[in-house]
Amino acid sequence: MRIAVPKEIKNHEYRVGLTPASVRELVGHGHEVWVQAGAGAAIGLPDEQYLAAGARLAADAADAFQRGEMIVKVKEPQPGEIAMLREGQLLYTYLHLAPDPDQTAGLVKSGAVCVAYETVTGPGGGLPLLAPMSEVAGRMAVQAGAAHLEKSKGGMGLLLGGVPGVAPAHVVILGAGVVGTHALQVAVGMGARVTVLDKNVDRLRQLDLIFGNRITTLYSNAHSVEESVLSADLVIGGVLIPGAAAPKLVTRAMVSQMRPGAVVVDVAIDQGGCFETSRATTHAEPTYVVDGIVHYCVANMPGAVARTSTFALNNATIGHAQALANLGWRAALAADPHLRAGLNVAFGQVTCAPVAEQLGYAHVPAEQVLA
Repeated sequence: MRIAVPKEIKNHEYRVGLTPASVRELVGHGHEVWVQAGAGAAIGLPDEQYLAAGARLAADAADAFQRGEMIVKVKEPQPGEIAMLREGQLLYTYLHLAPDPDQTAGLVKSGAVCVAYETVTGPGGGLPLLAPMSEVAGRMAVQAGAAHLEKSKGGMGLLLGGVPGVAPAHVVILGAGVVGTHALQVAVGMGARVTVLDKNVDRLRQLDLIFGNRITTLYSNAHSVEESVLSADLVIGGVLIPGAAAPKLVTRAMVSQMRPGAVVVDVAIDQGGCFETSRATTHAEPTYVVDGIVHYCVANMPGAVARTSTFALNNATIGHAQALANLGWRAALAADPHLRAGLNVAFGQVTCAPVAEQLGYAHVPAEQVLA
């Protein structure tokens, strides 16, 4: 199969779909890999490393899209990239379609076959292709929140861990999944007072066994969320419903009653965000203020640590990339129900039920498309 890797063009996005090591794996299985010139240069992966791994260089994005039977990316295709997709071409990347009707419409119109990293499931449960970026984003959320609590960045001028004789900041984490757990580890390590909320009592029980009295665990309901958010200095939103838009757990009214200079970090912004006041921002302009509360809602947080993120992502995605290339997408999806769960759009039909429900499309099961 001819596989192409275009350079990412989203604002301050420096990750790359395949590392030289991943290229070597695919070339070793007999595939032809084209990498857009300069695609990995910003994170210390020069063209020479790709050439040494067996890749060929595409002159530009149009060249890459024209050559590839399978396009491997990191972030969702931008409008100019969607215009270059063709019917039957395989796209393998993050999509996050539920809160993005324009992208969904573009992919439907293209006729491309779109496999989304974030809805591929794992044999033991969970979302293994989303997990590494959730780990990165969870850890970064505390770093970003701590930085923006500084007065010069709009916060109230608070040191996250405090000092002897001065209380630490109160960090509230909504969701005890991958994002929440990694945020929790960093926040506790920095000395913050941490409260984590989730509806999964078994998960809260696990965290309590690990962290003991260093954290507070609460069952998530409207009352506990409101009470926690109003007492917080930093709120991190990490709630996910696979494939669907994130629930709006924190209302505009709650935000208006928070402490002036508090910070919210909405890691769920890729799926629409879990604060009513959230809107996507970029690394160039990461924050805005609503009712005196600093909002950090960068939609590609792991892009800020693009080298770490690229290697972590490739560790998770290369196995399925090999399956798609070795077998072809139809056979690969037919053979693996977990990979089949990643099919979101194919030949103008929406195959992901939460996306179809959210955006008003008829849902066509992946099995029907394969048949």
